[in-house]
Formats: sequence, C-alpha cells, structure tokens
Amino acid sequence: MSIVRSIIFVVLMLGVLASLHELAHFWVARLLKIKVYEVSLFVGPKLLSWKHKDVKFSIRLIPIGAYVRFNEIDEEGYIVESDNPDLLANQPRFKRLLVSIAGPLMNLILGILIFFVMFLSLGYSTMKIGNPIDGAQTSVVASEYTPGDKIQAVNGVKVYTSFDLSFELDSDNPGEVMTLTLKSQETGEKYDIELTPEFYRKPMLLIYVKTSDMEEREGWLVDSVDPDQNKGNPVLAAGDIVTHINGKSVDDADFDEYLFNMEEQEYLTVTYIRDGVTSDVQIAPEYVDYVTTRGIRILPQTVDSPASFFEALGYAAKMPASVGNITIRGIKQIISGKEKAYNLLSGPIGITTMVNDVVKEEEDSVADKLITLVMITAVISMALAFSNLLPIPGLDGIQIVFIVVEMVIGHKLSEKAENRLTIAGFIVIILLLILAFISDILRIIFGY
Repeated sequence: MSIVRSIIFVVLMLGVLASLHELAHFWVARLLKIKVYEVSLFVGPKLLSWKHKDVKFSIRLIPIGAYVRFNEIDEEGYIVESDNPDLLANQPRFKRLLVSIAGPLMNLILGILIFFVMFLSLGYSTMKIGNPIDGAQTSVVASEYTPGDKIQAVNGVKVYTSFDLSFELDSDNPGEVMTLTLKSQETGEKYDIELTPEFYRKPMLLIYVKTSDMEEREGWLVDSVDPDQNKGNPVLAAGDIVTHINGKSVDDADFDEYLFNMEEQEYLTVTYIRDGVTSDVQIAPEYVDYVTTRGIRILPQTVDSPASFFEALGYAAKMPASVGNITIRGIKQIISGKEKAYNLLSGPIGITTMVNDVVKEEEDSVADKLITLVMITAVISMALAFSNLLPIPGLDGIQIVFIVVEMVIGHKLSEKAENRLTIAGFIVIILLLILAFISDILRIIFGY
C-alpha cells in the first residue's frame, strides 16, 4: 500500500507545482494587461468550469499538468492569426520575456518559501562551525579555528548552505585530507583549516541489529546474521540479545572507543541471551578498515530573534544556489567517472521510488516522514524551475531564447530558423525522457 500512497503523493505534488507554474504565467499576463483565453488546472476531462472577465477557467480530472492559452483556436484546432495588440504574440519583447520567466520564477520562489517555513518551524543549520564532535572518532583538525566562524568553501569549492556543504564533505574518498575555508566573524578575514582523517581497524560480528527500540532493553537485539559470521560457522541467531564483548557492555557510552582501540584478536568473547539464558561464546571477528568522520559540527539555530529570522530567510534564498551547486558537482563527477550517469537524472518513476523509500521507512515517525516529503517537494520545485529554463520545445526556455535572440538581432527569427531549433529541441527532450526512464529502471534494478 505504501507504493500506492507514494504514487498519489507524487502525482498530486507534480500537479500542484505545474498548476502554480502556469498560474504565474497567467497572473503576470493579467498584470501586464495581456489577453488570456483559458486557464486549465490539471488535464483531461473537465470536472468544473466557469468564466470570469472573459477568461475560461477549468479544473480537470488528471492532476499531472496545467496550461494557459494565449491564442484563439479555430474549429480545426489551429491558432487564429490576429493583429490584436492585446495578444501575447503582439506584445513588446520585454513583456513576453516577463510572462515566460514568470513560471520558472514561481517554482523557484515556492521552493524558497517552503524551506523558509521549515526553518521558521524547525530551526536550521547555519554555516557556522562549532567545536569538534564530542566522543566521536573524528578527523584531526590540523590548525586552530574560532567556533562561530562561517564555512565558505571546501577544497576551494564555494558552498552556500549545509546541503551542498554535506555533499562536499561526503567525499567518495573518505581518506582525503580536506581544506575548509572559514571567514572570521570578528575580522571578516578568510583562513584555511585542514581535516586529516585517521584510519582504524574495527572488529565486526557480522550481525544486523534492530535499532528501533534499543532504549527499551539492554544490549543489541539481533535481527539477522551474515552466513560468513565466525569464518562461515555462524554462532548467533536472530532473536539473540548481545550484551557484552570481552566483558565490556555494549551499552557503555565509551563502547565504540573501546572497539576502535582494541588490539586485533583471533577470537572475541561474546555474551548473549537466548530464550532467557545467558551464555558466552568465542567468535572469530572480521576486521574492516574504518576512516574517521570529518569531525566538524555545524551550529544549529532556532528562529528566536529578528536577526535569526533574516538569517533563516537568507539561507532559504541560497537554497537554489545549493541545488545548482550540487547538480554541477554531480555532472563533473559523471564526466570524471566517479559517478554513474543514471544517478544524476530522475523521472517520475525515480521520484516515486524516492518518496516510497521515505513512506515505508518503519523507524521514522509520521512527523519525520512529512518533513522529508516537504523538503523533497521544495527541491523538486527548484529543479522544475531549472529544467523549465532549458531551450526545449514545450518548456519556457525555448521562448526565452527566441525573445533574447530577437532583442539582440532586433527582429524575429525566421520561421525556418525557429523550426530548426524546435526540431533540435524535440530531439533533446526525447533523449532526456528516454535517459530519465532508463536511469530510473537501472536504479531500481541495481539498488542505487
């Protein structure tokens, strides 16, 4: 049932975003006194229709799109040519440009507003660096810094919010030394610090533990056991509760530190409970190399003052730059071979799969799921703004290109030139749709 809920959510989300996009075209056109013939929210058979100030409005059955009609259509479905100065086609170039930009701008503003409301309600992550994470195995900070200074760049790449900062910190090479550029809150000067990771070997029991109710019991409740445990001779079983390793309680606050500093041993003494009986068993662990985390902490902030209100607004306004930054970095990773091409592009199937992963997550509360879905909506709204600016037929970008070219050359493009651009655009959009479909299927097959 989760997949059905996910499909309904994605369809409604895309329908609402598309409708607001088209309404922005309509509102700007009316503001500029441009003739509008029809506004349709959604597509398909009409559910409801009415007329107001010579504009036909309708709400249709299928919530997967919307449209605004600026031309009169004859009985055969062709556009009626007219010299009416109120028509969009006969407007000055700057007015046509404003109408074309209005849709993508609406999606961009909507994404910013969603993030801003989230920041007002839940707080936000600043770009101010705090003290190293207490008690965690973290990278060594090679130079001093002042907590509260703002992070400006990672390895020379400018970052705008905690979103693209996290993307840069989550490197494919966790053993890489990273350089952070900070800006002093006192002097405004920039300086660099280095994060140098450390390597450890950690013993693993090759068990999967249920974490949803760990606070309600002592020890680790085993959910499943890898067949390779104990050199291919598994000892533990699902339902066992592991309480101690070499006499050290797994619930101790310093247990992870104990494991990291443990000398390599051929066998570990594991204490576990099965059917109410406590037993000890010798298990041969599998040692894996482990790299410390980046070791920095970003200071959180709640909106509790005018200063934090405007700071939250500023971070929300920078979210499109973060999304664009991550996209550009993703493209560079594909070109360099560090990332698969099908992980960059996603269509409706991929979006639905992503939403379904959120919906079916058992360990997250309903509130956490809603927050994640709202954030996904905001990011997709921004992505729609960027994608609609592509110079492809059916998207606003092609009209924007035509108008800008007109402004440069001082007259309209020839019909032949427009047709060639339109054909090239259709080829591009077909290729993108095919690539998006293939990308979604490959992610499902290979689990990426």
